[in-house]
Amino acid sequence: MSNRQFPGPHDVEPIKGTEGWERMYPYQYPFTRDDPERAAYEKGMFWFYDGLHYPEPMYPFDMIWDEAWYLALSQFNTRIFSIPPVYGVDHRIINGYVYITPVAVKDPKEVEKRVGHFIERAGYYYQNWDALVDKWEVKIKATISGIENVKVDPLPELEDMSVVVEGLGESKGYKLLKAYDDIIDLGIRCWQYHFEFLNLGYAAYVTFMDYCQKQFPDIPLQSVTQMVSGIDVLMYRPDEELKNLARLAVELDMANVVCAHDSFAPAQAAMSTTNSGRKWLDALEKARYPWFNVSSGTGWYHHDRSWNDDLDLPFSSIRMYVEQLIAGQSIERPTEQVAKERDRITAEYRALLPDADAVEAYDQLLQTARTVFPYVENHLFYVEHWFHSVFWNKIREVGAIMKDHGFIADIEDVWFLKRAEIKEALWDLVTAWATGVKPRGPKVWPTEIAWRKGVMDKFRQWKPPPALGVPPDVIQEPFTVVLWGITNDSLKAWSKAREATNLTDIKQFTGFAASPGTVEGKARVCRLASEIRDLQAGEILVAPTTSPTWAPAFSKIKACVTDVGGIMCHAAIVCREYGMPAVVGTGHATSILKTGQLIRVNGTTGEITVLD
Repeated sequence: MSNRQFPGPHDVEPIKGTEGWERMYPYQYPFTRDDPERAAYEKGMFWFYDGLHYPEPMYPFDMIWDEAWYLALSQFNTRIFSIPPVYGVDHRIINGYVYITPVAVKDPKEVEKRVGHFIERAGYYYQNWDALVDKWEVKIKATISGIENVKVDPLPELEDMSVVVEGLGESKGYKLLKAYDDIIDLGIRCWQYHFEFLNLGYAAYVTFMDYCQKQFPDIPLQSVTQMVSGIDVLMYRPDEELKNLARLAVELDMANVVCAHDSFAPAQAAMSTTNSGRKWLDALEKARYPWFNVSSGTGWYHHDRSWNDDLDLPFSSIRMYVEQLIAGQSIERPTEQVAKERDRITAEYRALLPDADAVEAYDQLLQTARTVFPYVENHLFYVEHWFHSVFWNKIREVGAIMKDHGFIADIEDVWFLKRAEIKEALWDLVTAWATGVKPRGPKVWPTEIAWRKGVMDKFRQWKPPPALGVPPDVIQEPFTVVLWGITNDSLKAWSKAREATNLTDIKQFTGFAASPGTVEGKARVCRLASEIRDLQAGEILVAPTTSPTWAPAFSKIKACVTDVGGIMCHAAIVCREYGMPAVVGTGHATSILKTGQLIRVNGTTGEITVLD
């Protein structure tokens, strides 16, 4: 592979007009030029753009989750479970986009040394998985309850008399500082729990995959993934609630009311006038908590509002399901068919094993992979969706107080500050309040935020390279392959696409074969979850990535293509559950394809062909 296929980490040209952008992010994140030792390390590593999590540039405050998983994933790999072949994942940022690199354990003696620790520590978790997951659920629910119960109170002109008569000894100014600290602490703690099981979940899956590839050198990766499909997980529950509401609308003769409105408010008004309508509204209200705490995106950005924030989002999906039911179409996931195919593939490969020892190892590794699989999906609901949805709104409450005191012009401006800068601003705010003087912040932050908004606009116009540096001869770090879809072949395909003068001239390209089968149909390019309402039955969804909010789309489409992701990404997993082809990690599908184009998707080989 040519050394010139991707720019070096220090060779990316700065964007004119963004000079000084580095101050928007933690100081350790930008690539380094003035530290020879660090620069040499960075030059020697291969960095890839984390478009799976960040399809757009990072707001300064939103970096909190990147910092959280930077710590959490790495600590469990390196310091807690001692995963033998890889330490943690290092992070950098350039022009607002996050790049990451797995830090491999290169010394064979160190790998061997780590094996014993891993067997002992990971073995304990695998042997006690269900009991530990039950304990985890208690912890994560307590953390969510904690964030829900944080009170962010405005500062009074004069404290209530109760502060005096009850001898409280604390002011609202102190409590505002503490509330902000509690919100941030709960966020970081939530992400500690996020990775308690996740690395082990992927490790079990990758270990089974590796065993299958050694026993059956020609086995397609999607055949391995199919052996762990057809398992019900919590992440399907929000979508099932929407289906139940659609069924109830039909049952109560409310289908015509649902279909007659494009948004929830007028439908709600119409339904509130009848007993059947009120019964349906009561059922919706019951389903909202917790199941509507689902982000409209990945949950990683503050603007990924939840269903509870915007009821038009779930209502649009309910309407889609009602229309399908009226048309006599099924809205069920083909679970029996998927399970039957899973069992067929599992038995066929099992029968090919050479002896009883191989069969025993196969059965044990497969059982472990199936045991851990639900957590790999279920944690998403608790963390990225339920917790994040509440968290973002708590920070908005802090932003409202900053706006009232003139620190920011709009509540949504709070996202242009780093979390440490918000804490500094709050100290300025409460001490000025306490003292009865004017704070400094209103003269500082509005000007800085206006500049940062301009920088972010320029970042959005920039196309980040898919990778930086020289790729290794063989990419074999398992998480990089299964989650991000980064392989030597995918990098070659991305690089070839970057060389094209016009991406729309490309008539054939490849990605990761994530779910088998071949279909032809019209493409529907959807960059946002809100756009899936435009999907027509039988179209092929083309998206940057998908999340649970996209779930209703999968009952209408016949295949899915994404820019980012590997065989364990959301789109790949859901397509296997629906038994439809998927090609993920294409790098540029949303730029190459246009809505309405006739395309062929081969989920067995990973090829996508433009037919018109």
